[in-house]
Amino acid sequence: MINKIDKNKERQRRHDRVRKKVSGTAETPRLSVYRSLNHIYAQVIDDTKGVTLCSASTLEKDVKAAIKDMTKKDAAKLVGKTVAEKAAKKGVKEVVFDRGGYLYTGRVQALADGAREAGLNF
Repeated sequence: MINKIDKNKERQRRHDRVRKKVSGTAETPRLSVYRSLNHIYAQVIDDTKGVTLCSASTLEKDVKAAIKDMTKKDAAKLVGKTVAEKAAKKGVKEVVFDRGGYLYTGRVQALADGAREAGLNF
């Protein structure tokens, strides 16, 4: 009998392994990425306090209106810019990037590029 590999379970294992070493502090919070089939989410987290400082996703009203005719990759870039702007308002200039167990390509890379363009360092 052929067993099908559960890709999300494998991604979660990779994420758990990386999270043992990567954590956000008050000075350099963690930029965490989650992508579903149709949407992408990003949040800046201070792990020492266990608090989300800011977040952005393709489901927010202003972002949703802007991405109407965009590709998913372009939408991810816009979400990266949005979360970086929100983080800058909170005084965050530098973060550690947590790709959530996903490969650093496609939408995850586009989100990171958008955040860098908007002024976040990582």
